[in-house]
Amino acid sequence: MDAVRHFLHEWRLVLLVIHVGVTSAMIVVILLQRSEGGGLGMGGRSDALFSVRGQANILSRMTAIFATVFFVLSMIMAWSMTDPMRASRSIMDRVPVGSGAPAAPAAPGGMTPAAPAQPAAPTR
Repeated sequence: MDAVRHFLHEWRLVLLVIHVGVTSAMIVVILLQRSEGGGLGMGGRSDALFSVRGQANILSRMTAIFATVFFVLSMIMAWSMTDPMRASRSIMDRVPVGSGAPAAPAAPGGMTPAAPAQPAAPTR
């Protein structure tokens, strides 16, 4: 299983490009569908290759296919990017022990506050 995870991790750029392509195709297919208000649907022509009902079936099936591929690719990429050794550790394990006092906050405007003036020592 680790070999598959390592292989997918090495191919993360290819998976990302495919994921973006599937996302773009799904957006286009959704925008081509006929909505109740007319939208960008193109089913109003009588000389179309498909009838309105056939076109709606094809577009809805394509939407379902693209959505399934999108979901599967998302899950594969999330699974392949996890590191089992890193997931078992806490973020608090990385905090150094006894890091000292916190730094003084900056003054408004990004300027550091000036040190208060010391009274001059009395001279004799």
